[in-house]
Amino acid sequence: MKLFHLILGRMSAALIVILTLWAGLFYLAVMEEVNDEVDDSLEDYSEALILRWLSGEELPARSNGSNNQYFLYEVSESYARMYPRISYHDEMVYITEKDEEEPARVLTTIFEAEGNRFMELVVYTPTIEKADLQRAILGWIVFLYVLLLLAVILLNVWVFRRNMHPLYRLLAWLDAYRLGRSNAPLENNTRIYEFRKLNEAVTLSAERSEKLYEQQKLFIGNASHEMQTPLAICRNRLEMLMEEGNLSEKQLGELIKTHETLERLTRLNRSLLLLCKIENRQFSDVKDICYNHLLEQYLEDYKEVYAYRGVSVEVITEGEFTVMMSESLASVLLTNLLKNAFVHVTEGGVIRILFTTESMVVANSGEQPLDSERIFERFYQGHKKEGSTGLGLALAESVCKSSGLDIRYEFTEGMHRFTVSRSGSERVG
Repeated sequence: MKLFHLILGRMSAALIVILTLWAGLFYLAVMEEVNDEVDDSLEDYSEALILRWLSGEELPARSNGSNNQYFLYEVSESYARMYPRISYHDEMVYITEKDEEEPARVLTTIFEAEGNRFMELVVYTPTIEKADLQRAILGWIVFLYVLLLLAVILLNVWVFRRNMHPLYRLLAWLDAYRLGRSNAPLENNTRIYEFRKLNEAVTLSAERSEKLYEQQKLFIGNASHEMQTPLAICRNRLEMLMEEGNLSEKQLGELIKTHETLERLTRLNRSLLLLCKIENRQFSDVKDICYNHLLEQYLEDYKEVYAYRGVSVEVITEGEFTVMMSESLASVLLTNLLKNAFVHVTEGGVIRILFTTESMVVANSGEQPLDSERIFERFYQGHKKEGSTGLGLALAESVCKSSGLDIRYEFTEGMHRFTVSRSGSERVG
């Protein structure tokens, strides 16, 4: 979830709670004020009626045209002692002037007259429709909530675009950053202290990573280069020992196994050295390479080497796939894809090579898909094959990256398919 959405959601939830509480308190305050005004009016009216009755004056009509009505009657002393002398409540009453029932505010008071008599006076006056008031308040609250929510959204959008711009520029720079590549410098000027410190931390981290990466590449290159001579000497000495005539069959077998191990180690060392050279961009023999013609130089050799497996090879040409790149790297890319196809194809299976103007597809029949997330990792071997170093596809991917190409793997219709295309071109085949 994005930070903007998280903050907006929490602010909206807080607004709902605050506005709901505010609406309830506002309604109670309004009703309290309305009731207070009506109660004062009823109290004044009741006092006037009581004074007139106690002084023996004639009382006004029970319904005097002002919607105020009253009832006056005598009650027992026990009743008077039981109930409070004055009380207020709401109820529906019949208004004679309007000939209908309306909500009214009612005052009930008990007073004592001469002769130990107790009188109860009930005075009421129509009041506002509280249900209508509730609906009106609810309508305005909803309107206010929508208005505030829109204002909050617009304010958050403005604040985030204004104040979070340095963070998004930093994230965009990190997305485009590639270790070991020529990256644009981070230009992210800001007055915000935290963002300045974050820019400095990211820049320092990137510089440390670049230094470590360069040291690692230098170490691998130097180590691989220095190992070439000792490995060659060891192989030569083993070959000389194997030519001795006084070796037993068991000793000769052990020497052969040791020689094969040294051969694999030599191939692995050459692959690591080649990877290091590719990453250091030490290949400058760039020219137009037609992979259709390049395939003709290598395909027959692979057919002869792996003829015992009964593999059929199909070459489909829909166009010439020509790329501006190093010829040495083009050979590395094609031979590694061919070797991978011949090594991993099923017995009696088929290898299909498709050329278009935008891509080259090398496919071989297989039984189950490989891990597409790890297939190009160095030393990863989904199904161990004799003599494999686990660097062939890593080399192929490294060549593609250094030459502006894309390589993709997929398993469809029982075929492992490796597609090499120009960066940004549409998928074909």
